[in-house]
Amino acid sequence: MPSSRYTGPILGWYADNARDLPWRGPGASPWGVLVSEIMLQQTPVSRVLPVWREWLDRWPTPAALAREPSGEAVRAWGRLGYPRRALRLHASAVAIVDAHDGRVPDAYDALLALPGVGSYTAAAVASFAYGGRHAVLDTNVRRVLARMISGVRYPPKAQTAPEARLAESLLPEDPPVAARWSVAIMELGALVCTAGTPRCGECPVASGCAWRLAGQPPHDGPPRRGQSYAGTDRQCRGRLLAVLRHADGPVGKAALDVVWDDAVQRERALDGLIADGLVDPVGDGLYALPR
Repeated sequence: MPSSRYTGPILGWYADNARDLPWRGPGASPWGVLVSEIMLQQTPVSRVLPVWREWLDRWPTPAALAREPSGEAVRAWGRLGYPRRALRLHASAVAIVDAHDGRVPDAYDALLALPGVGSYTAAAVASFAYGGRHAVLDTNVRRVLARMISGVRYPPKAQTAPEARLAESLLPEDPPVAARWSVAIMELGALVCTAGTPRCGECPVASGCAWRLAGQPPHDGPPRRGQSYAGTDRQCRGRLLAVLRHADGPVGKAALDVVWDDAVQRERALDGLIADGLVDPVGDGLYALPR
């Protein structure tokens, strides 16, 4: 399927409307791009920006992070959520130092081999940091393609092979243009073709959007429910980790017990943090971030 019908309008829209994000700037390093992609998973830009800046100020290279204990990555992760990402990013930094002389690799397969780096992140870094030609399929891109090409309001819950083939077919042939296309269509999904209230009047390809031309049919799949947070194990884990992040050293069990009333849930959450490598029992009833 030729992409020229969509490429020019979307690239032109992006040139006029792209957000000024530091990991997209000309001075952004491949390491900065990798850090941003890991942080942005399931986390909005507004929350990532200050943490990303602090992270790059403290650890401007993979080697700088690799020299520190993994617990410091967890501490600096703050309240971004899903803190196992901090451990994976630390492990990636170590692998980049050990296997790539401290340089973030530019090849998709080498990126994919890094700890915690999946197909999306590998394609994103290869494209956005190095100008490679790869289909970059995040939630925003999948939603734009579902509406623009397939004529449905939402894509399937899990990515499918036909989606990947469609994204590949729309890539411009020139790698730098393809990389710009990938970030442009992602931005369109983030700012205009949003999940809840798409602003079709601002869309540069509204006239050729299959979903709009079909009369914007409603979603006919399983109900799409937002994730709850209050009262969940995730919230409990976050509270326990917050105690350890703000402590100067190991803390006793009593300091953890006071942050969550439900003892059964609290113990389950603590056991999970230990199993995930986010908390170390250090003896005598004390707990600390990993060393």
